[in-house]
Amino acid sequence: MNVPVAIRASAERLMVAATMGPTIHHVHAWRFKVASGLIEVHADPGRLRPERDPSGRSLHLSSGAALVNLRLAAAQLGREAVVRLLPDAGRPTVLATVRLAGRHRITREERLLYAATLRPFIGAKPVECARPSASLVSRLGELAKLEGAALHPLPSAPDAMAQRAVLTTYGDSPAEWLRAGQALQRLLLSGTVHAVSTSFTFDVDIPGVESVTQPGEVTQVLLDLAQHVDVRRLLKPPVARQHEGQRRWQRVG
Repeated sequence: MNVPVAIRASAERLMVAATMGPTIHHVHAWRFKVASGLIEVHADPGRLRPERDPSGRSLHLSSGAALVNLRLAAAQLGREAVVRLLPDAGRPTVLATVRLAGRHRITREERLLYAATLRPFIGAKPVECARPSASLVSRLGELAKLEGAALHPLPSAPDAMAQRAVLTTYGDSPAEWLRAGQALQRLLLSGTVHAVSTSFTFDVDIPGVESVTQPGEVTQVLLDLAQHVDVRRLLKPPVARQHEGQRRWQRVG
């Protein structure tokens, strides 16, 4: 099906933005298809390593992160992005569709978050850091709720230099994995804007997590949040990423 040039150009810009999210072992295991007025996000089994992600959970988490970047890029174009998760039961590899709808008035937060997606990746871990304030962690938790997830701080020692937390959803279906991925990316970008370095892993076997979660909540991501003491890093190039899985961590910030 032919797609108007203007729509295709906008879609291509959005697809470039989507590649800037967290990846599965440094592989973008999704692909995009521009249909009539839509961008379809497809799982790409040929780029997966089934032995490391047999259920496809990490794929959905990473694809959810890409959806946030698509939405932010659409906002830069002054367009509202309408996302449907798993829209076609007959095509389970179609993880989501994104439709550019009416006009959207971009907010300051959206500008900052989009800018955070464009920064180069660097390997520096904060030398001087402190545990983020309770108010900032609470703010990050509010952002997670907007994406259909919850952020729960874990108990830590009074002199801890970072705040460990879990990202949870109610349920453990592919749709919840996608929501968790969107919440994760929102937290990573918001943390970057507020000079918070974030390490995370998808390996979530955490003894005692039931003490901070509610019945029915499923832990999707384990995070370490560290506030940069030198606030001059705010809005400077922030990002380094390491392998996740099997207690390997990715760091952003």
